[in-house]
Amino acid sequence: MAVFTPVSLDDVRQWITQFPLGAARAIKGIASGIENSNFFLTTERGEFVLTIFENLFFDQLPFYLTLMRHLADRGVLVPAPVANADGALVVALHGKPAAIVGKLAGSSQMDPRPAHCAAVGAMVARMHLAGRDFPLRQPNLRGLAWWTETAPQVLPFLSESNGALLRDEMRFQQDYAAGATYAALEQGPVHADLFRNNVMFDGERLTGFFDFYFAGCDSWLFDVAVTVNDWCIDVASGALDADRARALLDAYHAERPFTTAERAAWQPMLRAAALRFWLSRLYDLHLPRAAQLLTPHDPAHFERILRARIATLPPALPA
Repeated sequence: MAVFTPVSLDDVRQWITQFPLGAARAIKGIASGIENSNFFLTTERGEFVLTIFENLFFDQLPFYLTLMRHLADRGVLVPAPVANADGALVVALHGKPAAIVGKLAGSSQMDPRPAHCAAVGAMVARMHLAGRDFPLRQPNLRGLAWWTETAPQVLPFLSESNGALLRDEMRFQQDYAAGATYAALEQGPVHADLFRNNVMFDGERLTGFFDFYFAGCDSWLFDVAVTVNDWCIDVASGALDADRARALLDAYHAERPFTTAERAAWQPMLRAAALRFWLSRLYDLHLPRAAQLLTPHDPAHFERILRARIATLPPALPA
C-alpha cells in the first residue's frame, strides 16, 4: 500500500461523482505496503479506501472485487466494493484501474494474543468455506510459477549461504508440488496475504479482513500457513509461538476440520509460505519500483522464518 500514482483532492472531485458517495472531502495516501497506490478517502457518505492498481490489469480485477462481494454477502467480514452508476467495480483513474471499498472499523492488532489468533483462525475457515461456490477461477499469481520465475532474478544478489538456501528450497517445493500429498490438498479461493496489518480488531472482536489483491485459487493449507507464519511467531527469531498457533489452528479446525493430507503437508506448507514472502521481499529490495511513501520490508525476516521451519517440526495440526 505505497503511493506510486499520486492523487489529489482536485483529481477525485469530479471522478467521484459517478459513485453514490457524495462529494469528496479529503484524501490521504497510505504509506504501508508496496504493491498498489492506496488512499483513505473521506466523502459526504463516510470513510472509504481508494486503490489504484499498479501491477494488475482491468481484466484481472473482477476476480478480487467479485470475491470480496461474494464473501461479504455470505457473512465474512470483508470490506464491500462500491459500484459506480453503471454497476462497475473497476473504473479508470489517471489511466489505471481503480476501485473503492468500505473502510473497516477498528485498528490492526500488531501484538496479538491467543484470543486474537483464534478469531483470525475461525474467520479464515469461514472464508474458505464461503468461497467453495465462488464461480471465478484465477491461480495464485505469487505461487510456484512466480517463485520459479523470480528466484533466478534475485540469486545474483544473495550471499553464498542464502543462495544455497534458495536453490535447495526451490527444488524441495517443486518436487513436493508434483507429489500425491500436495495433489490431495483441499483448494479454493485464498487471501494469501493475511498478515497482522490486513486484519482489523476492536479490542478482541475481529471487525474484518482487507487487502485481497494477492488472492487466488490455491490450497487452503497454504493460506493457513501464511497466516500462522505472521500471527503466531516470535518476531525476533521467527520461531512459532505454541499457544498462539494452537489457538489459531484449533479455531480453524472447529469450523473446517483439517484433512489427513493437510496434516501430512503442514511443515512443507509452512516452508512454502516462508519462501513466498522471502522471495517477494528480496525482489522488492533488489529490483524496486519508484514510489512515493515506499516502505520496503526486510527480507531477512522471512529468511529466518524459512530456516526455522526447515530446522524444527511445527506443532501438529488438530486431528
